Amino acid sequence: MNYLRRRLSDSSFVANLPNGYMMDLQSGPRPTPPSSTSNPASPATERRTPPSLPPQVPASGSALGSSPAPTPGGFLSSFSSVVKTAQLAQNAAAAAKASAAVAEAAAAAPAKPVIRKPKILLVIDDLHTDWAKCFRGKKLNGEYDIRVEQAEFSEINLASYMNTGCMIDMQAIRGGTKVVRSFKPDFVLIRQHAYSMTPGEDFRSLVIGLQYGGVASINSLLSIYNFCSKPWVFSHMIKLYHSLGPEKFPLNEQTFYPNHTQMVTTPTFPVVVKMGHAHAGIGKIKVENELDFQDITSVVALARTYATSEPYVLSKYDIRIQKIGNNYKAYMRTSISGNWKANTGSAMLEQIAMTDRYRLWVDSCAEMFGGLDICAVKAVHGKDGNDYIIEVMDSSMPLIGEHVEEDRQLITDLVINKMCSVLLGINTPQPSAVKPQTTQPRRAQGGHRSGSDSPSQSAQGSPQRARSANTSPSQAFQPGPMPPPAATGTGSQKQPPQLNKSQSLTNTFTETLKGNATDDEAKAETIRSLRQSFASLFSD
Repeated sequence: MNYLRRRLSDSSFVANLPNGYMMDLQSGPRPTPPSSTSNPASPATERRTPPSLPPQVPASGSALGSSPAPTPGGFLSSFSSVVKTAQLAQNAAAAAKASAAVAEAAAAAPAKPVIRKPKILLVIDDLHTDWAKCFRGKKLNGEYDIRVEQAEFSEINLASYMNTGCMIDMQAIRGGTKVVRSFKPDFVLIRQHAYSMTPGEDFRSLVIGLQYGGVASINSLLSIYNFCSKPWVFSHMIKLYHSLGPEKFPLNEQTFYPNHTQMVTTPTFPVVVKMGHAHAGIGKIKVENELDFQDITSVVALARTYATSEPYVLSKYDIRIQKIGNNYKAYMRTSISGNWKANTGSAMLEQIAMTDRYRLWVDSCAEMFGGLDICAVKAVHGKDGNDYIIEVMDSSMPLIGEHVEEDRQLITDLVINKMCSVLLGINTPQPSAVKPQTTQPRRAQGGHRSGSDSPSQSAQGSPQRARSANTSPSQAFQPGPMPPPAATGTGSQKQPPQLNKSQSLTNTFTETLKGNATDDEAKAETIRSLRQSFASLFSD
């Protein structure tokens, strides 16, 4: 109010006011405009201009009482509203102009590439396979790089949290240098056994930690944990045996003993006793009679573990049917060193035809524990002509044969498809299963299979007839009787040069294949001679 009084005392300010807005400072109360509906008794209408202020005379000389004048507060409020409205309109126009300029600049500027954080793949495997090389250059949906961290179970530790997932601590030796890293895996490929009764090889707690952290894997962590007990897996194979029948799923008979106290006797001998949970032939004993069986019972008591027994099958060869995604392969392994364990000593391995019978075996086992992406079924083909399924393996199965690199690539593609499905929600259809062309193995020098074939040979296949699933090695070779000694040259003929073992064995193959398969005894003798030659060659 003091400000208003000072302004009204200024004659220049009063002279610039429009007509009718000057009030008579000497007339007492301020007039109220006719349109006003305010209460005349309100304090605003009772205010008086201090009499100390002198009266002001308008410069225009117009009459003061021609129309009532509004209050100075009303005038200033109207004036402020007009100014604020103008400012708001001006600010809105400026903002719209700036937004249009920004949008135009963004449209004209080139789009910056989006840098995505790579997905971390933990591969649990030994160092014999460089999985980083297999995944090099691969991307998830063409957008995310894959960072491979490879270590063995013994080289990692972890901590898992309910909300933040799993954190891996890795301590490994690489090239003589200790490597220490911590990372949070997005996916896990498990290519090692998670449990063995061998001291220091129980890693089930790490599997629990990965499951606790919600990490997806191949095979599933549920199946990995279930495969930590072979009798537990065999119990699920028994279900398949009862549902499919012994003709379609010929499971070898097995007896389970939770401890040594129940190991009294078995109905037949010889038997194979398997103690606890182990791999690669460890803990397996062939028992010929009841006395030996009682001796093994005392060993089981000392080990404080469970045991199983199953009839020993006098086999011609072992069979392995593997499944990686939608790819199937069948192999036959024949021992040539005379060991009753076909995976021990020297053996000959070859790929055989994939039959519907074999496919049923592996497909049925692949449905265990919610599904197995990678698995293999092991069986024995006995000399009685029957097949006996003895075991199923999970993603820790070793890769064998001449197509190891192809199998690694199949696993790589399978992992990428699974990572896209789990991490990105993109389901990439797997290639349809193609029945592989089965070739008869090449007979290289030394009689054993060659380590690898050229790409063209493996793709086109051999022109020779593929061996059927029920063909024994002796039928495949079709040897004839040994040639008479005179055929080698004696007397006045020149003696042949001294041959090494490989050349001698090659000549033996050539000579035996020329004969006619008429004498069974001669064929048997030839096979024994070939096996001895194989054993002698591999023993060097």
